[in-house]
Amino acid sequence: MSTGPRIKGSTRDYSYHLLKDRIMRLDLEPGTKISEKEIAEELQVSRTPVREAFMKLAEEELLDIIPQSGTLVSRINLSHVEEGRFIREKIEKEIVALACERFPEEHRFRLETNLALQDVSADNRNRYKLFELDEEFHQILFAGTGKERTWKMLQQLNIHFNRLRLLRLSMDSNWETIIAQHKEIYRLIVSGETEQAVKTMEGHLRLVVVEQDLLRQKYPQYFI
Repeated sequence: MSTGPRIKGSTRDYSYHLLKDRIMRLDLEPGTKISEKEIAEELQVSRTPVREAFMKLAEEELLDIIPQSGTLVSRINLSHVEEGRFIREKIEKEIVALACERFPEEHRFRLETNLALQDVSADNRNRYKLFELDEEFHQILFAGTGKERTWKMLQQLNIHFNRLRLLRLSMDSNWETIIAQHKEIYRLIVSGETEQAVKTMEGHLRLVVVEQDLLRQKYPQYFI
């Protein structure tokens, strides 16, 4: 398995980011057993930074470190998914309402560019790029309303929610729906239609709930 481009920073940070990326992209599937020794040998680093990376990933609930048993990639916890989705829905409905009142031209342009790239990524069937652009779309909303620190705060709560979203995209089930909703949210912001924008955002963030049962049926081994 390719390790990809080396990330600037410490060996621990490199190991952490690489492993997190593999887990989020499902290169390391939920329930997979991994070892410090094997990862250290693959990355050609000492075991200490890998151990530190493991500990950080365990704190983020992406790894389960079980004494005398080993380390497993954590399964997707649906209670954590719902908690992350719930808090994001409550906050992001307020964010889109603020955006309808005032949204800088610079950030409108960034959303337009983002939406164009979403279409290209969908045409190319690049689900990982589409996920990145999906995240960027929402991040721009927070940035344009002066709530960037709030966005950063949400990231920890959204880890399991984001894992489910990436799994959903891998099914090619609703790319067009996701992009269409993004475009509608942008249109409503530009036209200042606050009430409809809030309703559309709510439906957008609940889309993953609708498909949750389907994902559990197809990948039962991925969930707890």
